[in-house]
Amino acid sequence: MEAKFNRKFKYPWVLLNEVAFTAEFKRRVSVLTDAPVSFGVIPSEHWFQPDWIDENLAREGRDRLIRQNIIYGVCSISYRNMCRFNSGFFFRHELLQPYKWYWRVEPDVRYYCDLDYDPFSYMEDNNKLYGFTISMPEWEPTIPTLWSSIKEFIAENPQYLHHDNSMDFLSDNAGDTYNLCHFWSNFEIADMDFWRSEAYTKYFEFLEEKGGFYYERWGDAPIHSIAVSLFAGKDQIHFFKDIGYRHSPFQHCPQGKDWKKGHCSCDPNDNFDFAQNSCLKHFMRLN
Repeated sequence: MEAKFNRKFKYPWVLLNEVAFTAEFKRRVSVLTDAPVSFGVIPSEHWFQPDWIDENLAREGRDRLIRQNIIYGVCSISYRNMCRFNSGFFFRHELLQPYKWYWRVEPDVRYYCDLDYDPFSYMEDNNKLYGFTISMPEWEPTIPTLWSSIKEFIAENPQYLHHDNSMDFLSDNAGDTYNLCHFWSNFEIADMDFWRSEAYTKYFEFLEEKGGFYYERWGDAPIHSIAVSLFAGKDQIHFFKDIGYRHSPFQHCPQGKDWKKGHCSCDPNDNFDFAQNSCLKHFMRLN
């Protein structure tokens, strides 16, 4: 990220953790960039499983997913804490209050291409709210009641639906059922004021009360994707086709002129865009 983009722009880094970073970690990270770096601790009420969650029911949900051989944190409370935090709290952290835009960066990801323009300026100038590189279906057993909860919220709050929304990305039958498509949220460039809006705040609070982050395994990817697809205009979501990105085992590698212009080091034949289980085709049909 620093080599491919930020050494040119020097945007500040904000690193958050549920426990304080060590002095050694701070020292080693700080020498890797000339940009400002802030280190923060996540408030316990934003991270840990709430006391009102029935742990016996939550444990039953975790055990059920283990029996179904579902991947990604099925038995982990910490994974669920992360999903809940990224769904409803990261943008409330005191270190992020000065900022409108963010680029989510996770450990063990790779960026393959030089980026010589400012994606934040691009988003601002073109009235975009959310940018992604990879989209795919969610594991249905992890969210069995999510869509029914979404439909319940919409029925109670129709005023939040954007008139030109992206329901066709989420559903193949005008919203009756969910096709499981979502933007893979380990990469996001987005406007935090959208998450701070009344519509998203009410939406998250409604879902939080359902307990699905712990009784099931609701991920922040479908939570974010459904919200931006319903509460924003379809032209406010942007596919960053020129940013080469990998979060194992999937990657987006730019194609054609974008690959050449970005001096990309990824193999253009190793590209998830139109793989059988990619949802990009659902996004492309919106326009």
